Amino acid sequence: MHVRLFSDGGSRGNPGPSAAGYVILDDSGTELANFGSYLGVTTNNQAEYMALKLGLEAALHLGATDVDCYGDSLLVINEMRGVFQVKNRDLWPLHDAIKELTGKFKRVHFQHVPREENTAADAAVNRALDAHLAERRTAQGDLPQL
Repeated sequence: MHVRLFSDGGSRGNPGPSAAGYVILDDSGTELANFGSYLGVTTNNQAEYMALKLGLEAALHLGATDVDCYGDSLLVINEMRGVFQVKNRDLWPLHDAIKELTGKFKRVHFQHVPREENTAADAAVNRALDAHLAERRTAQGDLPQL
C-alpha cells in the first residue's frame, strides 16, 4: 500500500515546549491518520525529526509498504536524503532510528514542501501544544477569567 506522510514539528522557544504532528493519506486523498503529540522541551529540529519518526511508525502499523514523506524542514529532508551530513550529535539517534525504520518499507522517498503545503501536520502540532499548555494552566489553577 502506498501512502503520503506529511510531518511537522515545532517548539515555542528553541528549545521550548515542543510537539510533533503528522497526517497520513492514501492514494485517493483519504486521511488514514492525523496525530499530534506533546514532546516536552526539545529543539525545533528534534521535534521535526520526532514527527517524521512517529509518522513512519504509524505508516508501518497501517500496513504501508511505499511511503512518500513530505516535510517543511529543509534540514531534516536533506539529512534524510543524504544531501546534508547530520552534524548535530543530538539528532544522530533520531536520524539513525528513522534510517532503520525506512528499511522496513519497500520504498521511502523524502520531499521538501513549502510550509503552505504542510498545514494539516502543522495544525496537529499546534493542537498538541495548545492542549498541553491549556492542561498546564488548568493544573496550576490559572484558569482564564470569564
